[in-house]
Amino acid sequence: MSSHREAPEIAKDPVADSTDLYAFVSPDRPDTVTIIANYVPLEGPAGGPNFYEFGDDVLYDILIDNDGDGKPEIIYSFEFTNEVRNPRTFLYNTGPIHSLDDPNWNRRQFYTITKTSVETHESVVLASHLACPPCNIGPRSTPDYPSLAQAAIHDLPGGKKVFAGQRREGFYVDLGSIFDLGALRPVQNLHLIPMPAGPGIDATKELNVHSIALQIPKVWLTGNGSSPGPMPTDPKDPKSSIAIYTAAFRRKARVLDGAKDVESGPWVQVSRLGNPLFNEVIVPMGAKDAWNATRPLADIDFKPFVAHPELQTLLPVLYPGVFPHLAAYTKERVDLEAILLTGIPNGVVASFPGNFTGTPPADLLRLNMAIPPTPAGKVNNLGLLGGDIGGFPNGRRVADDVVTIEIRAIAGLTIPLVDGSFVPDAAAGVVTQGVDPGAVADRYLPVFPYLGTPLDGFHTPAS
Repeated sequence: MSSHREAPEIAKDPVADSTDLYAFVSPDRPDTVTIIANYVPLEGPAGGPNFYEFGDDVLYDILIDNDGDGKPEIIYSFEFTNEVRNPRTFLYNTGPIHSLDDPNWNRRQFYTITKTSVETHESVVLASHLACPPCNIGPRSTPDYPSLAQAAIHDLPGGKKVFAGQRREGFYVDLGSIFDLGALRPVQNLHLIPMPAGPGIDATKELNVHSIALQIPKVWLTGNGSSPGPMPTDPKDPKSSIAIYTAAFRRKARVLDGAKDVESGPWVQVSRLGNPLFNEVIVPMGAKDAWNATRPLADIDFKPFVAHPELQTLLPVLYPGVFPHLAAYTKERVDLEAILLTGIPNGVVASFPGNFTGTPPADLLRLNMAIPPTPAGKVNNLGLLGGDIGGFPNGRRVADDVVTIEIRAIAGLTIPLVDGSFVPDAAAGVVTQGVDPGAVADRYLPVFPYLGTPLDGFHTPAS
């Protein structure tokens, strides 16, 4: 999966587990960028009586590097609180919820958003006591859920928008097959342990997630956080590209006292996410927890796992005779280092002006903001590999098939971009997880916050 349950310790702490990070030029507001950080993996829609929510003891950050040094210049921080109207009932709601202040809604969640300019050491509270929507319970409790979600989209100073709450899971993956010894159903007849080939099965089809979504005018992303900068218009200008990650923090000390706990001390990072699947399939088991605790600027320590990824070695073993060229390739994977750790320099891909953000190796999601959004009829869910420069690894849109993209890249399809002597195996250009992107179109919205209405527990079987 992208980063769902990707490390042993954070798998025990779902409210702090970052699952997916998206960043793209907003198709309906192309002067803005939308950033979505998802948390709380694998939410079954039937989540009562204690429905899913953000952690009120977790600090959630969205961090933006706009000068290529691998460190954030702008940080948006989110802190959540819960308010219970009637502690004497076990019910989340005592009747239908028709509005965000409906007295029938018993356990509500609110948040404060703070923007920090690292350069000026200035922190400003942009808004406080912003309401999250409830979870989508069912036709009696949340009879008009889209209206509740729409009411939870809040305007912020400077033309920004924010939403925090439950959404439909946008990431699609054949989880049951991929982690069963790397089987890809469309080609599993060629696997070391062969079975009949068939289409992929979407394991996240009936799941939800919790999203923090920000829509920010581009000029606020090129500035120093305290004041706007220039509008990025030249795709070849290095200042047009930004790098983003999300992180979650907990207090350093926690003392349990029966039903209550006391927390104190500085915030300590417990999870982070830039590119999809980085900790999932690049970082080895013994280093996964350490990776979650480090900042991206320390990723030079993890560069060897990108330069020589384990999956590159496994593919020829799991699919005998299918990847002979890949099996023989022993050079450092400079192509993957560019995709995942520095951004792609201008000129590497003929049709792509690049999104290079500097030489310090850091797992950051990079976006060239001067590249306009791809028109709806020309979007290719394989992003740059499909000839669509508006998609991953130029940022990441909600429907991009990042699993297939990264499998093909690791299988050697992108090596010729930096090493003309290498000829990819035929399979590298066609291998796929086999989940039909057309079948997931109902998960998304054409407007902010782009991830669709979450499934309710009444109509959806518990996952």
